[in-house]
Amino acid sequence: MFKFLKEKLKSAISKISEGVEKEGKVEENIIEKSIEEVRKEDKGFFAKLKEKFVGKEEAEEVEKEKKQVIGEKKAEIKEKAELKKEEKPIIIEHVKKEQQKTKDEIKPIIKKIEEPKIKYEEPIKKPVAEIPKKLETEKKGFFATITEKIITTKINEEQFEKLFWELELALMENNVAVEVIEKIKNDLKGQLVNKPIKRMQVENTISLTLKNSIEDLFQNNNIDLVQQIKNKKEKPYVIAFFGINGSGKTTSIAKLANMLKDKKILCVLAASDTFRAASIEQLQQHADKLGIKMIKHDYGSDPAAVAFDAIKHAKAKNVAVVLIDTAGRMHSNVNLIDEMKKIIRVAKPDLKIFVGESITGNDCVEQAKTFNEAVGIDGIILAKADIDEKGGAAVSVSYVTKKPILYLGTGQRYNDLEPFSQDKIIKSIGLA
Repeated sequence: MFKFLKEKLKSAISKISEGVEKEGKVEENIIEKSIEEVRKEDKGFFAKLKEKFVGKEEAEEVEKEKKQVIGEKKAEIKEKAELKKEEKPIIIEHVKKEQQKTKDEIKPIIKKIEEPKIKYEEPIKKPVAEIPKKLETEKKGFFATITEKIITTKINEEQFEKLFWELELALMENNVAVEVIEKIKNDLKGQLVNKPIKRMQVENTISLTLKNSIEDLFQNNNIDLVQQIKNKKEKPYVIAFFGINGSGKTTSIAKLANMLKDKKILCVLAASDTFRAASIEQLQQHADKLGIKMIKHDYGSDPAAVAFDAIKHAKAKNVAVVLIDTAGRMHSNVNLIDEMKKIIRVAKPDLKIFVGESITGNDCVEQAKTFNEAVGIDGIILAKADIDEKGGAAVSVSYVTKKPILYLGTGQRYNDLEPFSQDKIIKSIGLA
């Protein structure tokens, strides 16, 4: 089931993933160059941290001041000594006094210089590991950012549009409705455009997003048919079936009748298709095989009258369910659609089911839309789902009509009617 769609989606996802990787490598090359530059400047980076921590400039400035003061005092003493060479004893005494005076003047300066030595020189000897955590964290944060960029990739909207074409083409080839393609596109765009995606998980990210998007296509099926039948106080529970010729409508009715019989629920068939040749005989054959009563009129009779008589019979015989078969009407035939509306007014069905042929794809979706607009269908049966390789109708019809798929026809036997499971659809297209 849905083999062709599965293969196309797998191929499209793979191509998109490769495209995302390719688009992301432009940024990767720039990042790699940046890392190389950072590595070269690594020692300088820590040297700057040290300077910031120990205040090297201030230490140099104090040292410069120290040298300047000592130099000036030496020059002054020398100058005074030169002027008084002839007075050697006096000079010696004078020099001693000046030296002492100079020492006294320099002492506070020396003290000022010695103090910074502890403050500025000691920390320089400390290992890098003792540099404040805040500064170390800043460096780690920088490299963490670079690392994150290496292991992730991003694409912009323009790149996404180019890459999505592969998936869009795959969906169109499998008869997926335009509305559904647009929804999937928007969902993927929200998850991929300008979002960091881990390089090793690009394909997984696309597959998961696609899976979630397709799961959202299916309306919640809150219809428990058997329970609804049992809960209805005033019998019978009436179900009317609609669809075009050849859609598998009559066979689907027989399958549902068989399911109800297995659950010990009595039903009667109403042959309200009085238009198509051999339609009454076809339904009669199913009724006979299943051992179920069928109400019929002659060909050309009023279909609504047949439905009315079947409901009347069910009430008289205490039959729980009436299944009404209607003529296969082309959804574009206004007169036949009006006749169908008359059946609805007369029979007042509790449930209106559209039966569509899964393999017809977009045609099935358009038919369902038209029938829904005409009579307001309550649910859908997709016949021939077992031979549908594309799956466009199964993926699209519920989203477009906003009605649940109730059952899938999966073969020619009476028990080949499966309750719809979105998990089975997801698995069939390779996204489980």
